[in-house]
Amino acid sequence: MCATAHNFVGRPISGYPEPLCLLTRQAAEALRRVQDAALAGGHSLKVYDCYRPQPAVDDFVAWSKRPGEQQTKAEFYPDLAKDRLFADGYIGAPTAHSRGSTIDLTLVDDPAASQRAYRPGQPLVACTAPRGQRFPDNSIDMGTGFDCFDSRAHTADPRVSATARDNRRLLRRLMTDAGFVNYDREWWHYSLRDEPYPDTFFAAPVARSSVG
Repeated sequence: MCATAHNFVGRPISGYPEPLCLLTRQAAEALRRVQDAALAGGHSLKVYDCYRPQPAVDDFVAWSKRPGEQQTKAEFYPDLAKDRLFADGYIGAPTAHSRGSTIDLTLVDDPAASQRAYRPGQPLVACTAPRGQRFPDNSIDMGTGFDCFDSRAHTADPRVSATARDNRRLLRRLMTDAGFVNYDREWWHYSLRDEPYPDTFFAAPVARSSVG
C-alpha cells in the first residue's frame, strides 16, 4: 500500500516505484510454506508490505514532523494524536522491514472475494469500525483494518469479536509454524525469526532492478 495513496500518509511513499513484494530468499521460502498451509485450509495470503527501503522510513519521519498533514487520520489513526505514532510503537525508525525479512499480511478466503478499489477523496471510515463499515478489504475479519494505529489492532486485544480473535490466532499459528514472529501491537506484522541480515538496513528501491 506504500506504492498507492491509500495509506496513513495519504500519498505514495518514497522508495516504492513499483508495487512489489521483495523479501530475502529465506523469508520468501518460509512464506511459501505459509501459503501452502493456508491453501490447505481454504485460505490464501494477501500481502500489504514487505521490504521497505530506508528512504521510505526517512519519508515517514519527515511526514511525522509536519503536523498539518493528516489527510487520512480519520481512517488510520482516528483516536490517536499524530505525534504519538512513533512514541507508541506504531511506526519505527529504523524498521525491521528494511532488513528484508519482515512482512505485513493477512488471510483471504480461497478464492478471494473481489475488492473495490480505493478512490482518492472518498469518505474515510475509521479502521476500528465494524467490518461492514470500514474500507472493504477482502481480508477475512481481523477486527480492524490494516495499519490501524489503535490498541484494538494489538494481536491479543480482547475487544475484537470472537471471529476476529480466531482469525488472528490462525494467522499467527501459520506464520509461527514457518518460523516467523509476530509484533504484538500489529496483528499483520511478522518477522522471520532467523533472518539473514539482522543488522543491515537496505536502501535499494522496491523495484525489479533491485533484485540480484
